[in-house]
Amino acid sequence: MEIFLIKALQLILALSLLVLLHEGGHFFFAKLFGVRVEKFYIFFDYKFALFKFKPKNSDTEYGVGWIPLGGYCKISGMIDESFDTEQMKQPAQPWEFRTKPAWQRLLIMIGGVLVNFLLALFIYSMILFYWGDTYIPVKDMTLGMKFNQEAKSYGFRDGDILVGTENGSFKEFSANLYRDISEAHRVDIIREGKPMSIQLPGDLNLLGMIKADPSFVRPLIPAKIDSVLSGTPADKMGLKKGDCIVAVNGAAVDSYNEFIEQLAHRADMLATATTLSDSLKARTVTLVYEKASQHDKRMAQRDTAMVVLTPDLKLGFVVQSLADIYKPVTIEYGFLESIPAGIMYGWNVLASYVDDLKYVFSAEGAKSLGGFGAIGNLFPAAWDWHIFWQMTAFLSIILAFMNILPIPALDGGHVLFLLCEIIFRRKPSEDFMIKAEYVGFGLLLLLLVVANLNDVLRVLGLL
Repeated sequence: MEIFLIKALQLILALSLLVLLHEGGHFFFAKLFGVRVEKFYIFFDYKFALFKFKPKNSDTEYGVGWIPLGGYCKISGMIDESFDTEQMKQPAQPWEFRTKPAWQRLLIMIGGVLVNFLLALFIYSMILFYWGDTYIPVKDMTLGMKFNQEAKSYGFRDGDILVGTENGSFKEFSANLYRDISEAHRVDIIREGKPMSIQLPGDLNLLGMIKADPSFVRPLIPAKIDSVLSGTPADKMGLKKGDCIVAVNGAAVDSYNEFIEQLAHRADMLATATTLSDSLKARTVTLVYEKASQHDKRMAQRDTAMVVLTPDLKLGFVVQSLADIYKPVTIEYGFLESIPAGIMYGWNVLASYVDDLKYVFSAEGAKSLGGFGAIGNLFPAAWDWHIFWQMTAFLSIILAFMNILPIPALDGGHVLFLLCEIIFRRKPSEDFMIKAEYVGFGLLLLLLVVANLNDVLRVLGLL
């Protein structure tokens, strides 16, 4: 419950900040051009608001709604999500949105997107200035990688050290590494100390590479125990720091990766168990582990033990993280250096996100859509300001891009109609705008339902 609350608080804080500044962008340009803003709300206030106030001699009511699905800035004389058609029937007033020149209305509409995009670049710049860029170079991962069967069919072997592609060297192990491999025609590696290359088609399915179980490639992590959790099966069987798992049920394992894969086979057995006896059988495994001698670290002793795993198939030990195995490097930036570096970083994030959108229109891509649960899980279980600001910047870029899409009810829909007005010198009718707003709002509601339904299905294990 504590983990849920920490993630939820981070999500609410990030979204509140992004919505506040997004709507603030619309508010700024509206006030700049003398357009009246009737309401400025964080979250939606259907029927009632958690908090609201209206300063003396102000036309704007400020408040916090109770539905945490965004926020809005109600601008006079504009057809928006408030669907205030009665106002549009009244004579146009000089302080209304509809009476302003098209170029002013255009700036008012892109104000939110502009603020979100600039905010993301600013946050990325300040992250680089304050924390620097810390990562583990892929070329330094001297234990190499573990590959799944698809990767091995192209010629990769477990233990290969990835170097780069024809487009450049790999930086760190992240989604960008998968993307580079998916688009590569040649991947350079080091195998048993010798440089060589793997030829690829150049159009591998990125989503499939990541979602495969096991995934296309992942760092090889030794099955060497770093710590044992008290009261767990590992503790009861006497496993200690430094011990190494070498076999599970007679199958040799050369890494923690393979150990996890072996336990995944037990998960399939457990899923089909119909009796307590079947369940116990699925949870019972025979382990062979190597114990380092307390007197001579060069000597090793192998022991065998039969152990019953926890109901969720855990043994109860922790292995070293990548940061424990390899030494991370940190690139530090001065204030002026961080600005162009942050802009470049943010631009690359946006370009990668846009490139990945093509997968949304596939069956697997639709299943990958996530709602508030999926977004919340992007935040860490313990409060970490570094990761919090990284995620906030990422969400700000997503919010900016999604809002500029030419869909009615989004800023991009209004921008599209304004551009048509500027080009053809004719406004769409108010009746058309209202109908388009309803259609766009319906599409967004459908997308929201599908994304959050996916979250529920994942929790239930049905997706």
